[in-house]
Amino acid sequence: MALKDIKTKIKATERTHKVTRAMEAVSAVKMRKTQTAALAGRPYARAALSILARLSGTADLARHPLMTARPVQKVALVLLTSDKGLAGALNSSVIKKAEEAMQSYAHTDVTVYAYGKKGEEYFARRGYTIARAYENKKDTIELSLMEELAHELSRGFTEGVYDAVVVAYSNFKSTFEQLPSVRRLLPLALSDIEQLVKDIVPAKGKWSELSAIAAPTAYTVEADGNDVLEYLVPRLVSVSLYHLFLEAKASEHSARMVAMKNASEKSKEVVQDLTRLFNKIRQAGITREVSEIISGREALAT
Repeated sequence: MALKDIKTKIKATERTHKVTRAMEAVSAVKMRKTQTAALAGRPYARAALSILARLSGTADLARHPLMTARPVQKVALVLLTSDKGLAGALNSSVIKKAEEAMQSYAHTDVTVYAYGKKGEEYFARRGYTIARAYENKKDTIELSLMEELAHELSRGFTEGVYDAVVVAYSNFKSTFEQLPSVRRLLPLALSDIEQLVKDIVPAKGKWSELSAIAAPTAYTVEADGNDVLEYLVPRLVSVSLYHLFLEAKASEHSARMVAMKNASEKSKEVVQDLTRLFNKIRQAGITREVSEIISGREALAT
């Protein structure tokens, strides 16, 4: 390999290193921003969960349409994937987890709500019904879209169009760990919401401790408990779905940050190897030229 070609490769790799470092920094900022948004909504989710815990013993809550379990024959799958690349195996892991979950719903009618083209294309090729498909190219999550989707899923559940609603997404555990997960959204259950609140916080750090939610034996509602439930329970569906979207976004940015970090480190190794090869070839050329000079001088001396 010519020295000029090696120098060209070194410069190209260094430029790639600058790009991957910049993308790593951008993804880190976006990841922290998304995680902060999820943490900021935690007090609201805990307050709503606390009210439900206090009402958990009432018959009105047990009879609420969004909390009534029934035999599952029709399932709505909300699939959260990314339309952007350079995020490692994030999308494939979520799709694989969702497919495994759907195998447990054998002989049932599955309808897919795909947020992201990757998931939509995968399940459409396999004959699943795609009710709605959204692009997932923005770094922010539109609240109006979340409320619209939550309202449509809630209405479908109460009208008997779906017997269960599940969400497949990537759960953000830490910067270097994103766990593909499938969570039941409907019928709503206190245990599922409590687990959601726990999953919002990181495994370590200043937000890692949560106090237990108290549930007293008696709770008096004025003027009408039904009014509270009719407002609170649908809002909890929207909040749960929104937090799942935030988890997926944080996982996407984290996975891309880690991928770009690995690419940056690899590009540095490539530059070092090419530089070593460049010096080795150049040294060999200098040695050859010196040998030729010495050999010529000895030939002239004789």
